[in-house]
Amino acid sequence: MVVLGLGVALLIGGIWLGGRHSSWLPGPVRAALVGDEDTAVVKEAIDDVADTYYRKIPRDQLADAAIDGVVEGLDDRFSAYFDPQDYRRFKESQNSEFSGVGVQVSQHPRGLRVEVVYDTSPAKRAGVEVGDVITSADGRSLAGRQQDDAVSLVKGPPGSDVRLAWLRDGRRITRVVTRSTVTVPVVASSLRRSDGCPVGVVRLATFSSGAHAEVYAALRRLRKRGARAYVLDLRDNGGGLVNEAQLVASAFLDEGPIVTTRGRAVRERTLRATGSPVVPEAPVAVLVDNGTASASEIVAGALDDRDRATVVGTKTFGKGVFQQVLELSNGGALDITAGQYFTPSGRNLGGRGVSRGSGIEPSVRAADDPDTARDEGLARAAGVVAGKCR
Repeated sequence: MVVLGLGVALLIGGIWLGGRHSSWLPGPVRAALVGDEDTAVVKEAIDDVADTYYRKIPRDQLADAAIDGVVEGLDDRFSAYFDPQDYRRFKESQNSEFSGVGVQVSQHPRGLRVEVVYDTSPAKRAGVEVGDVITSADGRSLAGRQQDDAVSLVKGPPGSDVRLAWLRDGRRITRVVTRSTVTVPVVASSLRRSDGCPVGVVRLATFSSGAHAEVYAALRRLRKRGARAYVLDLRDNGGGLVNEAQLVASAFLDEGPIVTTRGRAVRERTLRATGSPVVPEAPVAVLVDNGTASASEIVAGALDDRDRATVVGTKTFGKGVFQQVLELSNGGALDITAGQYFTPSGRNLGGRGVSRGSGIEPSVRAADDPDTARDEGLARAAGVVAGKCR
């Protein structure tokens, strides 16, 4: 990890410091950075563009573009460069917390369509509903803007006000909303009966920091309510932190391997079950679909390989690699594919690492019909564990 981080830091440092900011560097370091032919030509290109292009481009913008180009050249869909603003958003998503009005949105020709309104959020209190289209923020139209640009106008520091206008069934609603820090719920749980068996259902949205603690708490509550079998719903869970995957799997596994990671610049290691399982013996089904990826596949793969759970649903995404986040001095970061992961049986679920692979084929196939109110996939998973209920 240190070697990889240092290598990237020297590369980027060479591009930036090796030019007009190199005079204060120690002689050997300056010589290494400025004297390197590859680094020198990148610096030369940035200087030429900065000095010659018909309009002035800030050097930090050119540096961003250069780093972005390096990552783009990897031809790796899972690697990315985050500029400082993107990196702040990325860290917010990992912590399941952000500052704003408390909605999840998608792009719409007239602005932002509301997909989720979080409970107790400013948007909820202001009366925003799923399906509304936010059309302006503080009088600035959101129509035709890129989603990130439009979202940036709605978000803001806690305690600040934003005047939002939205459409509902052709009617325009305008209200002033006071932004706050919003915590995104990671876990939802419920108790249902299937063939007479009380089945506890835990749906996990993402493997963000602390997600395992919420899963443990939900499982314990369901057990107290009488659950005798469980469904872990990982549908549309695109992953997150590997250590959280280890801890979530440990809720059901007493000991033994969960995942092995291997990379060129990171040592091989096997993450094992830790602590005492919350659900050591009760029947378990893992519910998956095409949106189940990365850390979700680690958990599903471990429980499948260890014969601890039945995998129900449709084939998972197929991502067999993990990324390292390397922070840069400009406030941005590289999110770089650093290695591959392998399930306890030795499976790698990706296609040559950086493309989609075989994923996990469920033992029991089931899918939800979006045109019905009933969740057919969940009903099938509950039926599978109910059949083993004692």
